[in-house]
Amino acid sequence: MNQIDVSVQQGARQYVACREIGISIRTLQRWKSEDGVRVDERTQRHETPANKLTAEERQTVLEVVNSPMYAHLPPSQIVPMLADEGRYIASESTLYRILREEGMLAHRRSERPAKVRAKPRAFCATGPNQLYSWDITYLPTTTRGVFFYLYLFMDIFSRKIVGWQIYESESSEQASEVLKDLCRREGIGKDQVVLHSDNGAAMKGSTMLATLQTLGVMPSLSRPSVSNDNPYSESLFKTLKYRPCYPVNRFDSLAKARDWAEKLVDWYNHQHRHSALSFVTPAQRHAGQDQAILEQRIAVYERARSEHPKRWSRSIRSWKYVEEVHLNPDKPTQKENQNPTKENTRNAA
Repeated sequence: MNQIDVSVQQGARQYVACREIGISIRTLQRWKSEDGVRVDERTQRHETPANKLTAEERQTVLEVVNSPMYAHLPPSQIVPMLADEGRYIASESTLYRILREEGMLAHRRSERPAKVRAKPRAFCATGPNQLYSWDITYLPTTTRGVFFYLYLFMDIFSRKIVGWQIYESESSEQASEVLKDLCRREGIGKDQVVLHSDNGAAMKGSTMLATLQTLGVMPSLSRPSVSNDNPYSESLFKTLKYRPCYPVNRFDSLAKARDWAEKLVDWYNHQHRHSALSFVTPAQRHAGQDQAILEQRIAVYERARSEHPKRWSRSIRSWKYVEEVHLNPDKPTQKENQNPTKENTRNAA
């Protein structure tokens, strides 16, 4: 404030002097009291409160809250217990503040240490029958609390549903039967496919694990309670359940549920044009027909632009062939490898 006064006396404009120091004229006026006494009211100033605990008092607080009697209790329990003993060391809010500053404000009871959950291995598929994903979803029945279970296996590269079945229960034995059937139909050999799933009981059951080992299929599991680790199956279930043909009423028999699923899978594989695959059907991509289809679309658009060039302000629509599909990508700093059956790879789900 003295510097501003000196600047003004030497001919500077007051608002310019305030701007150079970093305050406004209104701030300068507010800092000046009516009796001429100048008061520093900057918010960034640091002052020591008069009622601050001394170092000895702070140490006493830490010793009390970490003593065997109180180490498992929060301050809300410690304060009244100390009062019943006729002791007062600090307020409840002060205890919380000190514990927070010391990094001790957490669950204070004895607990099992948290486990470090590593991200699942990253995989990259460059063709069909390399990387599968599967999951189980509930289908409501007319009996309250009773569900049918839709087992769904999909090829992540082509998005084709390669195997499915509906059962009245959820078990690894039934999942194993679906897996054996699809491997036989798709001609899957040993060490050819990686099968990714979540951590459900059916996925980790002994029968399913034994079947995977027998078939030579490498398992991959998501982290517990992390749906993002299995995004393709989760997205597929939403696509299927939000179809207009999804029944308004609940299923009253297993046969009707299977009939609905059969029609839905046929639509998804042979009619649904997938947005992530440049709008070709999963069946077309699984059969290797998508590249020719996309090249034909490019030719159609190039011909249309040549006939009416003024209608095209930019290049034609992109019908790019998707060469790779990734699952659970590593961060850019992590090592990359594009072989889905051997090493981790970067994924762009």
